[in-house]
Amino acid sequence: MNTPLKDIAFSMLDLVPVREGGTVAEALSTSLTTARHVEQLGFTRYWLAEHHNMSGIASSATAVLVGHIAGGTQRMRVGSGGVMLPNHAPLVVAEAFGTLAELYPGRIDLGLGRAPGTDPMTMRALRRDRPETVEDFPRDVTELQRLLGDAQSEQKLIANPGAGTQVPIWLLGSSLFSAQLAAERGLPYAFASHFAPAMLMQAIEVYRRGFKPSAQCAKPYVMIGVPVVAAPTDDEAQWLASSVGQRVLGILRGQRGKLPPPKADFWQQLQPQEQAAIQDFLACAVIGSPSTVRAGLERLAELTDCDEMMFTCDIFDPALRLHSLDMVAELRRNGAQTTAPQA
Repeated sequence: MNTPLKDIAFSMLDLVPVREGGTVAEALSTSLTTARHVEQLGFTRYWLAEHHNMSGIASSATAVLVGHIAGGTQRMRVGSGGVMLPNHAPLVVAEAFGTLAELYPGRIDLGLGRAPGTDPMTMRALRRDRPETVEDFPRDVTELQRLLGDAQSEQKLIANPGAGTQVPIWLLGSSLFSAQLAAERGLPYAFASHFAPAMLMQAIEVYRRGFKPSAQCAKPYVMIGVPVVAAPTDDEAQWLASSVGQRVLGILRGQRGKLPPPKADFWQQLQPQEQAAIQDFLACAVIGSPSTVRAGLERLAELTDCDEMMFTCDIFDPALRLHSLDMVAELRRNGAQTTAPQA
């Protein structure tokens, strides 16, 4: 069954990009402005992603930012997309998000990833000097579920705040591992197709086929990551998207930096192998005029039958970023947004 766009929840993932010539303070201010804007547009949730030791990303203290955005908005759900669980003790995560849940009841999400989200040197700085095993992530998810659930009479370790808050846990992934675990636990699943789309369809199929209903989710709930750049014309959108292309090229070359301004003829100047690599990275990207974006989103909706789309929108000019998001939201104006479950 294909879900029309008007019935798919629209949300946003923000890496809090630091722009060339800009500061971290400006990036943080831009994120709050963006969150307030998309809340007015009817977006369902606003997530922040954990990354470390990257000069162009200011979202390393994810729980702090979740509180900042939640405190500056009124209705929209706010959360992590995600907390990289191997970097943290589950008790610390439970206390942080339990505190957020007490401050902003019914508005906090806890998305969890199993990658460190950084380089080996930074992993050691985060006190991850022990080898990771395949059993660690499922065990830590179990502990978080217990710490955020109702405290039991025999329970010795209690998160306070945290116990009884029932903060919704999401599993994030770009492969089959988290899809299988989310299915087994009956948790909502977010696929990182905004940067690693290769296994999108296989992961969704594994998740839906193996899903077991739980108290949190009665049926499978799929979110997909979608890089989006909308502009009045296809040519202008491609020009704006050259900032994203430059960033991706830097990642592929091991040269991570700040978000660059658009560059004329960027796409035309690429070598064939560079074009292919960026296209693979951005295979789920939707870039163009409103009609082009609508067609792209409808294609993704038909392909995945997703419940929710979470957009990344890394446009250099913050005002043009807001205008781009306006155009995306406008595509759904003829139908009311279906209320998404808290999941």
